[in-house]
Amino acid sequence: MREPWVVGVSGASGTPYAKAVLTGLLEAGESVDLVVSRAARLTLLDETGATVRDAHWKDDVSGWLGRDLGDLSYWPAGDLAAGPSSGSYPAKGMVVVPASTAACAGIAIGLSKDLLQRAAEVNLKERRRTVVVPRETPVTRSHLEHLIALHDAGAVVLPASPGFYGSGAGATAQQLIDFVAGKVLDAIGVPHTLLTRWKGELNAQRNPLGGP
Repeated sequence: MREPWVVGVSGASGTPYAKAVLTGLLEAGESVDLVVSRAARLTLLDETGATVRDAHWKDDVSGWLGRDLGDLSYWPAGDLAAGPSSGSYPAKGMVVVPASTAACAGIAIGLSKDLLQRAAEVNLKERRRTVVVPRETPVTRSHLEHLIALHDAGAVVLPASPGFYGSGAGATAQQLIDFVAGKVLDAIGVPHTLLTRWKGELNAQRNPLGGP
């Protein structure tokens, strides 16, 4: 029985994080169900020039990711009768990346405004692994309260905060993106090689042969 990871892309800035997570899942041979919110389509177009149209999703998503889609299915964000809207639909869990403050609030209070929010609520109530990747900064008290509510409901709140110890101050944007994507995949137990792991030695990651 097919058991996918549901990936929801909301309207926050940070669509490259979503691309890196999706690519990592597909490269690991995982099944994926993709939901892109209406706001995320605008952000995706602004940040990358890519479009995601319901009627042409295969070509659009393949063009955005720059690869074969493998076992990836797509559900329109307005389809509240879609598979991931039900707890009886088999899924391993869900990642919301990036997670806008609006999406976090909607999931936290059970708003079910669209399929992305509903699917996240379903995964929480079914006690499946759910990772939320907020990117907004700074945050207000209400933002923090919603994140605490998500944490208390069982979600992993994983802010898009890249580490520099693997690549140093000269890290490229892609290395920083991959660091966050790697932490997301770690949180759901999917193997990857997206980040350089801490080895307990200063500068060991950038100077594997030793020396000054």
